[in-house]
Amino acid sequence: MNIEKLVKMANDIADFFNAEPDKELAAEGIKKHIMRSWDPRMRKQIIEYYKDNGEGFSQLAAQAIKKLCGTA
Repeated sequence: MNIEKLVKMANDIADFFNAEPDKELAAEGIKKHIMRSWDPRMRKQIIEYYKDNGEGFSQLAAQAIKKLCGTA
């Protein structure tokens, strides 16, 4: 899948969770959503991109992808 689309999807999910005042809890929610809803190939691709480059993520999305790196 196109990496720009995956980054946009991660940022859109982060926008939804951004209403949560506890950003640690929000990042955990994003991570769980991605683990539950994304195909393993999509998760692998976003993690590789985050580790190699990581540009384009909102702060909250980046926080969630960092958490994802330890679980995927």
